[in-house]
Amino acid sequence: MNNLDHLVSLECLQCGNVSSPTTFFLLGFSKAYKAQVTLCLGFLLIYLVTLLGNLLIMTLICLDSHLHSPMYYFLGHLSFLDICYSSVTLPKILKDTFSSQKTISFVGCITQIYFFLCFGGSECVLLTAMAYDRYLAICHPLHYTTLMNKKICFCLVVVSWMSGSFSSLIQAFIIANLPFCGSNVIDHLFCEVPFLLKASCSPNTHFDKLVSYALAGTIAMGSFILILVSYIHIIRAVLLRRAGRQKAFATCTSHLTVVSLFFGAGAITYLMPHSSLSKDVHEVLALLYAVVTPMMNPVIYSLRNSEVKGAIRKALHRGALEQRVSA
Repeated sequence: MNNLDHLVSLECLQCGNVSSPTTFFLLGFSKAYKAQVTLCLGFLLIYLVTLLGNLLIMTLICLDSHLHSPMYYFLGHLSFLDICYSSVTLPKILKDTFSSQKTISFVGCITQIYFFLCFGGSECVLLTAMAYDRYLAICHPLHYTTLMNKKICFCLVVVSWMSGSFSSLIQAFIIANLPFCGSNVIDHLFCEVPFLLKASCSPNTHFDKLVSYALAGTIAMGSFILILVSYIHIIRAVLLRRAGRQKAFATCTSHLTVVSLFFGAGAITYLMPHSSLSKDVHEVLALLYAVVTPMMNPVIYSLRNSEVKGAIRKALHRGALEQRVSA
């Protein structure tokens, strides 16, 4: 810790009393070697499952004509978002696990914040689009193909990306212009807005926090409310039916599970008071939100979705036939 303090003081001398530091120092998990090895292997396994699982979903959607529908079009983009989302933080966490000096440049930190918020915000809006798709399919089945055509699907995906990009750009700009006159140590695994605001010595930190949380809250809460309204209409429409209830609910189960996991983990991470939780609990919650959720989405859709399981069986059967023919 003495070496770290010395490096911090050098960085602060280089950047002046009130300015932006050139480097931030991240305080990660335990420094015990065995703990680092275990954590590294665990993170590596999670990252591989995230990559392979989401790539599998994307490949199946591209190759199987039965999955060429709006619901799976959105699911393909969700899988791509999950790969990007986990890639913002996990590779750096893996690298830092065995590093004695867990550093990140100021530009790298702001870039990480931007993409982390961008992909997270885009996923919120995309999950809302998927809820709207289920609402049209169940509540307006006769007009579904007209109301949810390729052009509408494309526009909804573009809106999700633009919403996440715009909100994250403003928040990253706010953080980039904060002065850091004290220690440039971030007591976290990666760069996140609350920890940068805490490290800043700006007299307007409360205002910056208000603006940042308002932007993130507008996307998160707005998306959650729209999803909730969609499912209220879906449940009411299904309950009024005499037949097909189980099938109608089955098409929503996977999406509802993903929504509950994503928004639930986010709410626990950001709405619980930071002062009441220990550092280790904060890091575990951050990993749940940033790392575990992207890994679970393909698992949920492959295990609870009959069409995806059918596509996997067909792909395996096709691969077995090709091996027999080549043999």
